[in-house]
Amino acid sequence: MTDATNAHGNLANGAAKHLDLDEYIITVVMARVTDHFGFFVYAFASVLVFPAVFFPNYDAATGIMLSFAVFPLAFLVRPFASQVFKRLEPRIGRSGKITLALFVLGGSTMAIGLLPNYQTAGILAPLLLIVMRIGQGIGQGGSWDGLTLLLQTNAPENRRGWYAMIPQLGAPIGLCVAAAIFYVLTGFLTVQEFVSWGWRWPFFAVLAVNVVSLFARLQLIHTEAHEMFKEEALLKSSPFFEMLSVHWKDVLLATFLPLASYAILHMVTVFPLAFDYLEAQHPVSDFLLLLLVGGVISIPSVVISGVLSDKFGRRKMLAAVSVAIALFSFIVTNLLDGGVTYVLVGYVLLGLSYGQASAILPNRFLKQYRYTASALSVNLSWIFGAAFAPLVALGLSLNFGVASAGYYLLSGALVTLAALTVLTFREKHARQSASSGGDI
Repeated sequence: MTDATNAHGNLANGAAKHLDLDEYIITVVMARVTDHFGFFVYAFASVLVFPAVFFPNYDAATGIMLSFAVFPLAFLVRPFASQVFKRLEPRIGRSGKITLALFVLGGSTMAIGLLPNYQTAGILAPLLLIVMRIGQGIGQGGSWDGLTLLLQTNAPENRRGWYAMIPQLGAPIGLCVAAAIFYVLTGFLTVQEFVSWGWRWPFFAVLAVNVVSLFARLQLIHTEAHEMFKEEALLKSSPFFEMLSVHWKDVLLATFLPLASYAILHMVTVFPLAFDYLEAQHPVSDFLLLLLVGGVISIPSVVISGVLSDKFGRRKMLAAVSVAIALFSFIVTNLLDGGVTYVLVGYVLLGLSYGQASAILPNRFLKQYRYTASALSVNLSWIFGAAFAPLVALGLSLNFGVASAGYYLLSGALVTLAALTVLTFREKHARQSASSGGDI
């Protein structure tokens, strides 16, 4: 189902005319940079730190695989955390909900930087890592604020692709900051210094930027426009099972539409770092620098995605980029030669695909269900597309060769193309039913 016109039209007569998009843009970008900075700090540490600190009794490859087994836990708990915090919101308010969620997220992240190593605490050390990783997922799931949804819905009709890509800038910017910090730490500290204490500082930095993000979000939540949109139902939760009874097909479709975008995110960041760490003979800081360069390249690529989406249509662009990602999956063997081509080309495709990853979701749902349905779809997309990507890709490459890792990315591209085909068929059927007077 779609209700984009109705939702935009209804709000345009009321709260939308009071909405300052530029004011929302700053806060949305700040929040997303904060989220992804913490995300990549943990991801890089999963390769460079956790195997030695929490799984030292295993060889390097097994240690990274165990570290990657903990990685998906944050994604798995996010849908449940969203529902729990949704029930808390009527009691403590939206400000209270966001504050509590970011407190859990920031506290869990800082606690990871304070955890003892295996030599000190034994099996308790990895168990505490698991608990803190789950805590990160709880905080992330509970902090869903709908600001990205608000920005997309109220963008000018001919510039929705442009405004949809703005929040997505948080991923490459957050990646660049995280990669730069680890590049400096691994480049200027000895291995012993880095593993002993140097790796802990980025987790404290995450807490600091979370505090800044919290105050920015709270300030925006208390604006008149935000309260108006909440009353208009665009930022208001709906009963979960009632939403599913109306939109379960749309939730499934919205879950699989951006799968290629979420899959390639890890396939050009965390996975190649792990592969290079295990296979290469050069310092790991060299590959971190390559990832940093790739992140810088992906920033204009995200911006271009907004321009192309508005010019050619989001669906055509997503289909074209998905085909390109499918072809790109076959050059994963370039990692055997240093991975420069794989990483740089991959980051261009990452920017083009991820720049519009969330934009195709919201307008699948009726306005009164959009807030809850979008949150669920996004969380499920991360689970199916990204959560297990490092574990699966590295496992395939270790057991069957690096070429087999590309099959994971290929599957994501094919799923996206299949979802686009289903979407086109459904809308064509809906138009035919409407023209014949049928009930759609």
